[in-house]
Amino acid sequence: ITRLYFFVGFLSLFLSVHSQHERFVYTKFRRSEGIGADADGSSLSLNAVVEIHGTGLLQLTKETSRLIGHAFYRTPLQFKDTVDGAVHSFSTTFAFAIVPDYPQLGGHGFAFVIAPSIELAGALPSQYLGLLNASNVGNFTNHIFAVEFDTVQDFEFGDINDNHIGIDINNLVSNASVSAAYYSDDGKMNELNLKSGQNIQAWVDYDGFGKVLNVTVSPCSSKPPRPVLSFPLDLSPILHDQMFVGFSASTGLLASSHYLLGWSFAMNGVAPSLNLTDVPSFPSQHKKKNTTFIIIAAVGAVLLLIAAIAAASFLFYRFKNADVIEPWELECGPHRLSYKELKHATKGFRDRELLGFGGFGKVYKGTLPGSGSEVAVKRISNESRQGIREFVAEIASIGRLRHRNLVQLQGWCRRRADLLLVYDYMPNGSLDKFLFSDESGPPRPLLSWAQRFRILRGVASALLYLHEEWEHVVIHRDVKASNVLLDGEFNGRLGDFGLAKIYEHGADPSTTRVAGTLGYLAPELTRTGKATTGSDVFSFGALALGVVCGRRPVESKAAPEEMILVDWVWEQWNAGRWAEVVDPSLGGDYEREEVEVIVKVGLMCSHLEPAVRPTMRDVVRYLDGGDAAEVPDVPSPPADYEG
Repeated sequence: ITRLYFFVGFLSLFLSVHSQHERFVYTKFRRSEGIGADADGSSLSLNAVVEIHGTGLLQLTKETSRLIGHAFYRTPLQFKDTVDGAVHSFSTTFAFAIVPDYPQLGGHGFAFVIAPSIELAGALPSQYLGLLNASNVGNFTNHIFAVEFDTVQDFEFGDINDNHIGIDINNLVSNASVSAAYYSDDGKMNELNLKSGQNIQAWVDYDGFGKVLNVTVSPCSSKPPRPVLSFPLDLSPILHDQMFVGFSASTGLLASSHYLLGWSFAMNGVAPSLNLTDVPSFPSQHKKKNTTFIIIAAVGAVLLLIAAIAAASFLFYRFKNADVIEPWELECGPHRLSYKELKHATKGFRDRELLGFGGFGKVYKGTLPGSGSEVAVKRISNESRQGIREFVAEIASIGRLRHRNLVQLQGWCRRRADLLLVYDYMPNGSLDKFLFSDESGPPRPLLSWAQRFRILRGVASALLYLHEEWEHVVIHRDVKASNVLLDGEFNGRLGDFGLAKIYEHGADPSTTRVAGTLGYLAPELTRTGKATTGSDVFSFGALALGVVCGRRPVESKAAPEEMILVDWVWEQWNAGRWAEVVDPSLGGDYEREEVEVIVKVGLMCSHLEPAVRPTMRDVVRYLDGGDAAEVPDVPSPPADYEG
């Protein structure tokens, strides 16, 4: 037994010592500098963008838009104890400099990363920092931990400013973030500009016993007395036994050069700090130019100006209609159309072809040359809140969706500031024009009950497809009457995916900003900001009651007791007078059983408690049955619920 104890103790000591040897130091990024590096210098894995200068400087990105730079330690490290699976303590120190292409305008940032692979397949540049993409951001299956040094404020991900440090877990929505700063020896906090171009040192320390992560930064060689960011964190659900460590940087429409000047890492130990006076210097971004050369170049430029004007005049028209193809567009699918095609299809985007407009811009009717197909062209305005992110999201989501009750995306185009999406043309317009009328406007066209019921069944089927039947979960986030379009046979098709969120089945959707339309917004969104399939169900409930009643969810001109549609319908239902809520324009011509089903389903979906609402699979089953007796009794709203 004594020998057994001795052997176990010796084995534990051996494992501990072995794990502590998982360390390396790069004072200059040369083949011979990495402690423990291979003889041929292959201890680092760099993608094609990354460059190592002769001085030993590692440059992750250049002054070029939409780049991704990856630099990883080639060998995976053992992050978990082989006995109990606990995550080891680790420490890393690195020196960096960020030089923006334009002063004070960063683009975008970089991150220290622990990832299951050095590939990070499918990752996008810009706000995704080369870590994730629109489809997998927020998914628990990513197993990615990162500390971001971000120089662009991204409102979609809730960034606090354009100069912050954040802790990211499987997401670009930081679990914790602070403005870049450091503490001096007297305890005073000092601001630190990440994109100043100066050398900055960062320390990332994880305490595996106390389960706390500390991030410290400074423009000096010595470590400040306290971290700028300290966050309780258990990494055991995030990290695999073996993981890769490294860095990821990206640029967007604006670019920055991200430099790594030195790097040290230690498992179960303290990574040594770097002396910033010894690290390699980065190239000057504003080298002085020879005065004589400038004069000669200026004279030459003047001589060439006349010829250039003539050439520019000739090429202006062609360049005016030229399309810009960027890397992110190549990942979205083969549906790109030329601007010239769309301009011809819409007859120059003339007002006579205008189908409608809103906060996003304008929608035009068009006929594609060659095929003769009628389409609707959504031209997003420069002032629209639906910018490049929503534009890409709509392409990436609806472009791959296939369902008879979804508006089909035919293609897209981007030309300078013009963002265009091309859809199937819906000759009967949007549903709201048939349901709601303004006193000052023309009378609305009649929509029969049979048509209304078929439209609701179609929209319910589309939402079931989005929530459960597609390869990912899609939350539409803007289900409302104006986003239900009607084809030639008055079938309802759900459209406008500009606010859609995609995540994997079984994952937890990330918290984001509240988005949607008043009256269709689930009450929990104002508290949590987290859109779920349940919030889509609530929106469908508001839509269903609107279809029955021919009224908007909120009628500001109605009597106080009738202003909120769901409250009014609920009172009428309790009083047994639910038939009185039916749209009077139907003239009593409707199927009583079907109307009762819709009213019950609409009230269930509109319940204040998300857990009480049915799923869209339940809703489809109730509507397909068409029997009110098969629909469960509508549960009463909680008396003390504060939505």
